[in-house]
Amino acid sequence: MDALVRTDWLADELGADDLRVVDATFYPAVPGAPIGDAAAEFEAAHIPGAVFMDLAAMADRDTHLPSMLPPADQFAAAMSALGIGDADRVVLYDRSPYRTAARAWWMLQAFGKSEVAILDGGFAKWQDEGHPVTRGAERPARRRFAAHPDKERVRNLAQMAANLDTAAEQVLDARGAARFTGDEPDPHHGTASGHIPGSKNLPYARLFNPDGTWKTADALRAEFDAAEIDLAKPLVTTCGSGITAAVLAFGAHLLGNEAALYDGSWSEWGADPASLKATGPA
Repeated sequence: MDALVRTDWLADELGADDLRVVDATFYPAVPGAPIGDAAAEFEAAHIPGAVFMDLAAMADRDTHLPSMLPPADQFAAAMSALGIGDADRVVLYDRSPYRTAARAWWMLQAFGKSEVAILDGGFAKWQDEGHPVTRGAERPARRRFAAHPDKERVRNLAQMAANLDTAAEQVLDARGAARFTGDEPDPHHGTASGHIPGSKNLPYARLFNPDGTWKTADALRAEFDAAEIDLAKPLVTTCGSGITAAVLAFGAHLLGNEAALYDGSWSEWGADPASLKATGPA
């Protein structure tokens, strides 16, 4: 299964015993950002057989930081409850402006699940093309899911601080240009403006075509090139809270680079009085 799948491919595959379709819509609690009720939207309309992955609940409960990876046992239990098993193929979609299917993709990758894809164009394209939708809750049968944490997929504050000296990994920030440069204040109280010193900026929305599908091949590579990122070298992605950083990680994956993700992102770095901050262009 390709990492990015088309709507017509999914329409043909629906009902396969080893296929799990997952709605990973999420609206992060960012002041001034679009607000939605992902669970209610799912019950109102979703792809037949799909289940709802509640990313708001699927986070580490022992930290004040938003959206951090949960412990492996918590994640495994959640996947089992969604009917996702070790041998299953998983196709993710969303209807969020933050392209949150990418966060779900990265989480599954971080816990050792490799047969995972994103539906190109998401639910909007599926619906616009007249594919079937259904409503109501889904009650899948539990399946065994064993989580195998992949530490190479995740970076923490100490690792990011050490990278300031070594520059062993390129750092790419998915936030908008004004937040990156510090021209726009951070929306979170107590969080500084600016970016991690030495990092580059590629606003995540640049990875998509006007119709909401992903850029691919040369068009996608051109965006990383414009951000001065060498995809032949190690890469770490970051953003405000680890959500849209996953969009950049997935884009890099499509081009053969298995990027890591700084899970604490600017919510952690920008609020830490000891961390170095930079402002202005990259």
